Amino acid sequence: MVKRLALICLILACCAVIGAPAATSADSLKSANYQFVEQSLGGSGLVGSQSASFQADQAVGILGLGNSASTNIQINAGNITTNDPALTFAVNSGDVNFGDFSPSTAATATATFSVIDYTSFGYIVQIIGNPPSHAGHTITAMSSTAPSQTGIEQFGINLVANTSPTSLGANPDNGQFGYGQASSNYNSPNNYRYVSGETIAQGNKSSGQTNYTISYIINVSSLTPGGQYTGGQTLLCTGTY
Repeated sequence: MVKRLALICLILACCAVIGAPAATSADSLKSANYQFVEQSLGGSGLVGSQSASFQADQAVGILGLGNSASTNIQINAGNITTNDPALTFAVNSGDVNFGDFSPSTAATATATFSVIDYTSFGYIVQIIGNPPSHAGHTITAMSSTAPSQTGIEQFGINLVANTSPTSLGANPDNGQFGYGQASSNYNSPNNYRYVSGETIAQGNKSSGQTNYTISYIINVSSLTPGGQYTGGQTLLCTGTY
Protein backbone atom coordinates (compact mmCIF):
# COMPACT_ATOMS: atom_id res chain seq x y z
CA MET A 1 0.00 0.00 0.00
CA VAL A 2 1.29 3.44 -0.88
CA LYS A 3 0.69 6.02 1.80
CA ARG A 4 0.83 9.78 1.46
CA LEU A 5 2.75 12.03 3.81
CA ALA A 6 2.58 15.81 3.71
CA LEU A 7 4.75 17.25 6.44
CA ILE A 8 4.13 20.98 6.57
CA CYS A 9 5.08 23.83 8.88
CA LEU A 10 7.87 21.61 10.17
CA ILE A 11 10.04 24.28 11.78
CA LEU A 12 8.98 27.48 13.53
CA ALA A 13 11.27 30.50 13.20
CA CYS A 14 12.89 31.92 16.32
CA CYS A 15 15.07 35.02 16.58
CA ALA A 16 16.79 36.22 19.74
CA VAL A 17 18.88 39.38 20.10
CA ILE A 18 20.79 39.98 23.32
CA GLY A 19 21.80 43.58 23.88
CA ALA A 20 22.49 45.98 21.02
CA PRO A 21 23.27 44.59 17.56
CA ALA A 22 26.86 44.53 16.38
CA ALA A 23 28.11 47.57 14.53
CA THR A 24 28.09 47.13 10.77
CA SER A 25 30.01 48.83 8.01
CA ALA A 26 28.64 50.95 5.22
CA ASP A 27 28.16 49.47 1.77
CA SER A 28 31.41 47.97 0.56
CA LEU A 29 33.65 50.08 -1.63
CA LYS A 30 34.21 48.18 -4.83
CA SER A 31 34.89 48.34 -8.52
CA ALA A 32 35.40 45.79 -11.27
CA ASN A 33 38.95 45.13 -10.01
CA TYR A 34 38.96 45.90 -6.27
CA GLN A 35 36.76 45.65 -3.19
CA PHE A 36 36.88 46.67 0.49
CA VAL A 37 34.81 44.57 2.93
CA GLU A 38 34.14 46.00 6.44
CA GLN A 39 36.49 48.80 5.51
CA SER A 40 37.94 51.75 7.38
CA LEU A 41 39.44 54.75 5.62
CA GLY A 42 42.32 55.77 7.84
CA GLY A 43 45.06 54.18 9.87
CA SER A 44 43.36 51.05 11.08
CA GLY A 45 41.54 47.88 10.24
CA LEU A 46 41.02 46.36 6.82
CA VAL A 47 39.28 43.00 6.93
CA GLY A 48 39.14 40.78 3.86
CA SER A 49 40.01 43.49 1.30
CA GLN A 50 40.87 41.63 -1.88
CA SER A 51 40.59 41.21 -5.63
CA ALA A 52 42.02 38.80 -8.17
CA SER A 53 45.47 40.41 -7.86
CA PHE A 54 45.49 42.00 -4.38
CA GLN A 55 44.67 41.04 -0.81
CA ALA A 56 44.99 42.75 2.59
CA ASP A 57 43.94 40.40 5.37
CA GLN A 58 44.53 42.91 8.16
CA ALA A 59 45.93 46.40 8.44
CA VAL A 60 46.95 48.23 11.60
CA GLY A 61 44.14 48.01 14.10
CA ILE A 62 42.72 47.75 17.57
CA LEU A 63 40.14 45.49 19.15
CA GLY A 64 37.28 44.77 16.75
CA LEU A 65 36.56 42.78 13.63
CA GLY A 66 39.50 40.62 12.50
CA ASN A 67 39.62 37.23 14.18
CA SER A 68 42.46 34.85 15.03
CA ALA A 69 41.46 31.74 16.97
CA SER A 70 42.65 28.44 18.38
CA THR A 71 40.93 25.85 20.55
CA ASN A 72 41.39 27.84 23.77
CA ILE A 73 41.84 31.48 22.75
CA GLN A 74 40.77 33.99 20.13
CA ILE A 75 41.87 37.55 19.35
CA ASN A 76 39.75 40.17 17.59
CA ALA A 77 41.60 42.96 15.79
CA GLY A 78 40.42 45.75 13.51
CA ASN A 79 37.98 48.60 14.02
CA ILE A 80 36.41 49.40 17.36
CA THR A 81 32.90 47.93 17.58
CA THR A 82 30.37 47.69 20.38
CA ASN A 83 31.05 45.05 23.03
CA ASP A 84 27.32 44.44 23.57
CA PRO A 85 26.49 40.80 22.78
CA ALA A 86 24.02 40.00 20.01
CA LEU A 87 22.62 36.64 18.94
CA THR A 88 20.81 36.40 15.60
CA PHE A 89 18.93 33.31 14.43
CA ALA A 90 16.95 32.76 11.24
CA VAL A 91 15.13 29.85 9.61
CA ASN A 92 15.86 30.15 5.90
CA SER A 93 13.68 27.28 4.66
CA GLY A 94 11.34 25.72 7.17
CA ASP A 95 8.36 24.25 5.31
CA VAL A 96 9.09 20.64 4.42
CA ASN A 97 6.82 18.45 2.34
CA PHE A 98 7.32 14.70 1.89
CA GLY A 99 5.33 13.26 -0.98
CA ASP A 100 4.12 9.66 -1.26
CA PHE A 101 6.04 7.11 0.76
CA SER A 102 6.15 3.34 1.00
CA PRO A 103 7.84 0.64 3.12
CA SER A 104 10.42 0.04 0.39
CA THR A 105 11.78 3.59 0.08
CA ALA A 106 12.96 6.19 2.60
CA ALA A 107 11.39 9.64 2.33
CA THR A 108 13.89 12.51 2.65
CA ALA A 109 13.87 16.29 2.89
CA THR A 110 15.98 19.22 4.14
CA ALA A 111 15.52 22.54 5.94
CA THR A 112 18.07 25.29 6.66
CA PHE A 113 18.79 27.84 9.38
CA SER A 114 21.57 30.33 10.22
CA VAL A 115 23.16 31.66 13.42
CA ILE A 116 25.36 34.71 14.06
CA ASP A 117 26.85 35.04 17.54
CA TYR A 118 28.58 38.32 18.44
CA THR A 119 30.82 38.64 21.55
CA SER A 120 29.24 35.92 23.70
CA PHE A 121 31.04 32.73 24.70
CA GLY A 122 28.97 30.68 22.25
CA TYR A 123 25.47 29.29 21.67
CA ILE A 124 23.45 26.11 21.43
CA VAL A 125 20.52 25.21 19.17
CA GLN A 126 17.91 22.74 20.48
CA ILE A 127 15.09 21.09 18.55
CA ILE A 128 11.74 20.61 20.31
CA GLY A 129 8.59 18.90 19.04
CA ASN A 130 6.99 15.66 17.99
CA PRO A 131 7.44 13.50 14.88
CA PRO A 132 4.66 13.66 12.26
CA SER A 133 1.38 11.98 13.15
CA HIS A 134 -2.03 11.14 11.70
CA ALA A 135 -5.27 10.00 13.37
CA GLY A 136 -3.53 9.21 16.64
CA HIS A 137 -0.58 7.38 15.07
CA THR A 138 2.90 8.97 15.38
CA ILE A 139 5.91 7.92 13.29
CA THR A 140 8.48 6.38 15.66
CA ALA A 141 11.34 8.75 16.53
CA MET A 142 14.89 7.38 16.39
CA SER A 143 15.96 7.56 20.04
CA SER A 144 19.35 6.00 19.18
CA THR A 145 21.72 7.14 16.45
CA ALA A 146 21.44 4.68 13.55
CA PRO A 147 21.36 4.41 9.75
CA SER A 148 18.21 4.53 7.64
CA GLN A 149 16.45 1.16 7.42
CA THR A 150 13.48 0.58 5.15
CA GLY A 151 10.52 -1.49 6.33
CA ILE A 152 10.47 -0.16 9.91
CA GLU A 153 9.20 3.14 11.23
CA GLN A 154 11.92 5.79 11.64
CA PHE A 155 11.90 9.56 11.99
CA GLY A 156 15.38 11.04 12.28
CA ILE A 157 17.63 13.97 11.42
CA ASN A 158 21.27 14.98 11.22
CA LEU A 159 23.19 18.15 10.28
CA VAL A 160 25.88 16.85 7.92
CA ALA A 161 26.29 15.71 4.31
CA ASN A 162 25.03 12.17 3.63
CA THR A 163 25.22 9.57 0.89
CA SER A 164 22.60 7.17 2.31
CA PRO A 165 19.71 6.60 1.82
CA THR A 166 20.50 9.16 -0.90
CA SER A 167 22.73 12.18 -1.44
CA LEU A 168 21.27 14.47 1.19
CA GLY A 169 22.15 17.54 3.25
CA ALA A 170 25.38 19.49 3.77
CA ASN A 171 28.00 20.07 6.44
CA PRO A 172 27.75 23.32 8.44
CA ASP A 173 28.95 26.23 6.27
CA ASN A 174 31.03 28.66 8.35
CA GLY A 175 32.01 31.08 5.58
CA GLN A 176 34.24 33.80 7.09
CA PHE A 177 34.78 33.77 10.87
CA GLY A 178 32.09 31.17 11.61
CA TYR A 179 32.78 28.52 14.27
CA GLY A 180 29.48 26.61 14.45
CA GLN A 181 29.31 22.83 14.34
CA ALA A 182 26.82 19.99 14.44
CA SER A 183 26.51 18.49 17.91
CA SER A 184 27.37 14.91 18.81
CA ASN A 185 24.64 12.42 17.85
CA TYR A 186 23.80 14.64 14.86
CA ASN A 187 27.24 14.94 13.22
CA SER A 188 27.72 11.41 11.85
CA PRO A 189 27.14 11.01 8.08
CA ASN A 190 24.43 8.48 7.14
CA ASN A 191 23.32 8.15 10.77
CA TYR A 192 20.17 9.79 12.08
CA ARG A 193 18.44 10.46 15.38
CA TYR A 194 15.59 12.47 16.86
CA VAL A 195 15.12 13.22 20.56
CA SER A 196 13.02 16.28 21.38
CA GLY A 197 14.94 18.82 23.47
CA GLU A 198 18.41 17.69 22.45
CA THR A 199 21.11 20.10 21.25
CA ILE A 200 21.69 19.67 17.51
CA ALA A 201 24.14 22.51 16.80
CA GLN A 202 26.50 24.72 18.76
CA GLY A 203 29.21 27.35 18.65
CA ASN A 204 31.83 27.32 21.38
CA LYS A 205 32.92 30.95 20.98
CA SER A 206 31.98 34.24 19.35
CA SER A 207 31.22 33.42 15.74
CA GLY A 208 30.32 34.89 12.40
CA GLN A 209 27.47 33.37 10.41
CA THR A 210 27.11 29.60 10.22
CA ASN A 211 24.55 28.09 7.83
CA TYR A 212 23.13 24.72 8.86
CA THR A 213 21.19 22.12 6.86
CA ILE A 214 18.90 19.68 8.66
CA SER A 215 18.52 16.37 6.81
CA TYR A 216 15.30 14.44 7.51
CA ILE A 217 14.49 10.80 6.87
CA ILE A 218 11.22 8.95 7.35
CA ASN A 219 10.75 5.21 6.95
CA VAL A 220 7.45 3.39 7.39
CA SER A 221 6.38 -0.22 7.75
CA SER A 222 3.68 -2.12 5.89
CA LEU A 223 1.46 -1.61 8.96
CA THR A 224 1.82 2.18 9.12
CA PRO A 225 -1.68 3.65 8.64
CA GLY A 226 -2.19 5.62 5.44
CA GLY A 227 -3.19 9.29 5.51
CA GLN A 228 -1.78 12.79 5.65
CA TYR A 229 0.84 13.13 8.36
CA THR A 230 1.74 16.52 9.82
CA GLY A 231 4.14 17.63 12.52
CA GLY A 232 6.16 20.58 13.75
CA GLN A 233 9.38 21.30 15.54
CA THR A 234 10.69 24.49 17.13
CA LEU A 235 14.35 25.47 17.03
CA LEU A 236 15.54 27.23 20.20
CA CYS A 237 18.82 29.16 19.98
CA THR A 238 20.40 30.26 23.28
CA GLY A 239 23.58 32.22 23.94
CA THR A 240 26.03 30.74 26.45
CA TYR A 241 28.20 32.80 28.82
